[in-house]
Amino acid sequence: MILATAAQMKEMDRIAIEELGIPSLDLMERAAEGIAAAVAEVAEERAEYLPDQAGESLCGEVCTAWEKRPEDARRAMVFAGMGNNGGDGVAAARLLAERGWEVSVVLVGDRAKMTADTAAMERKLQEAGVRTELFSHGDAFLSSLLARCAMCDVFVDALFGVGLCREVGGDFASVIALMNSCAQTPVVAADIASGLSADSGKVLGCAVRAAVTVTFSLAKIGQFADQGSLYTGKLIVHDIGIPQAVIDGQKLLCRTIDAPWVQAHLPRRPADGHKGAFGKDYVLAGSVGFTGAPVFAGRACVRSGAGLVTIGTPASAWGVVAGKCMEEMPYPLPERDGKVCAAAYDAVMEKMSGCSAVLIGPGLGRGAESDALICRCVEETPQPLVLDADGINAVGAHIDSLRRRMGRATVVTPHDGEFARLGGDLEKRDRAAAAREFAAANGCVLVLKGHRTIVAAPDGRIAVNTTGNSGMAKGGSGDVLSGMILSLLGQGMAAFEAACAAVWLHGRAGDLAAAELGEYAMTPSDLLEHLPAAFGSIF
Repeated sequence: MILATAAQMKEMDRIAIEELGIPSLDLMERAAEGIAAAVAEVAEERAEYLPDQAGESLCGEVCTAWEKRPEDARRAMVFAGMGNNGGDGVAAARLLAERGWEVSVVLVGDRAKMTADTAAMERKLQEAGVRTELFSHGDAFLSSLLARCAMCDVFVDALFGVGLCREVGGDFASVIALMNSCAQTPVVAADIASGLSADSGKVLGCAVRAAVTVTFSLAKIGQFADQGSLYTGKLIVHDIGIPQAVIDGQKLLCRTIDAPWVQAHLPRRPADGHKGAFGKDYVLAGSVGFTGAPVFAGRACVRSGAGLVTIGTPASAWGVVAGKCMEEMPYPLPERDGKVCAAAYDAVMEKMSGCSAVLIGPGLGRGAESDALICRCVEETPQPLVLDADGINAVGAHIDSLRRRMGRATVVTPHDGEFARLGGDLEKRDRAAAAREFAAANGCVLVLKGHRTIVAAPDGRIAVNTTGNSGMAKGGSGDVLSGMILSLLGQGMAAFEAACAAVWLHGRAGDLAAAELGEYAMTPSDLLEHLPAAFGSIF
């Protein structure tokens, strides 16, 4: 699924209205049709959209009054801001009223700032016999509002559109708190859940927890990245009439990773292929006390289709690693204090020279000599390279080693802490922007791991993953991912595509494991066991 930024959506609206002459009220009317249809669907299947447990209410009657409501009524409460997003909500209220719904419309904000289109939709609503009211903190108003909220089937959130870039406060925060507190009433959000940043997915102070979001023309980055997926609910992309040529004219560089995309990009295995045709991959990993990491990475590499996998590991760890390997080929390397040392360089480079792709880092440990070896190998390895774990930590103090690889395929796979050690800035930049900036500056593909992992390419492309769960947040899961990326690189995939496919399949295996075993009990070994089903699910 292609994702757009707020600025891109604003420009598409401008072109459609100003250059192509499409009336803005027509676009708003079509947006309202999508909202009204979603409201009707949610009301019909209401139980499907309710959370497992009701939250605390601002009014003690709100959570109990539902049982007393007339069964034959359909009621909606629309909370609308003064911008055009509010106009979408007001227009949807009119459509619902025309279809027999009882509709209340509460306007929030300064009426003097109401846009012309929203004012026009308010007049049409009034002509249909529905009056609007302005939100206030008066006791009588709040008492009436809470009583009506308790009797609603659905709330419509039309407070803010995708242009929001400041923290939410004042009356808007109060209304958001009200909607969130009425846990038995599902919320349909217009375009984006109010309070979410459309570009980053960050919550700007507070945000509506929508059951359904009806977004217009294209999905937004913030509906998938960071916290956005937790507040968006079910996402419906609704066509409001912006011509496809206008959309195609934008430089849309962000997308989600999904099953059809992975299926289209995975290399097909020729029927007459032999083990040498599917990659000869090299893993430099492990140290005394960290013997699981090379095994996880090597096994994941084989499970993801590699023909041959060699593992270089310190001599004193080799026996343990070898005892756990069946398909992989571990061999001992010179070491000092349980870690690879400078004397291992020749042996490492000799083995690497015949390989299709290389992974450096899982479980290598830290030390001046091992760090120096890692940096030297990073700089001098001509093959596609995956840099993970202690490989990242070693390069973090010598970032020039990474930059010297510009022009060669390199995939770097940090979590947030490792990203900070590489110089990435998540304090001032959102995850997507920071990932894109780092990838461009260092000429690498960055896999920024975490909830909704982000993959960034040096040319500005961004992909947001849609699979995975918290059961994968256990030591060893990252080693499995790095081995999968290595395998796909070794089979000839380009770095960005290999990283995206591996991230999605890794998360898919995690989801399958969680479905069978639960998020508490599943382990990285279970990820490996579910990789066959993950691959099988897309063919």
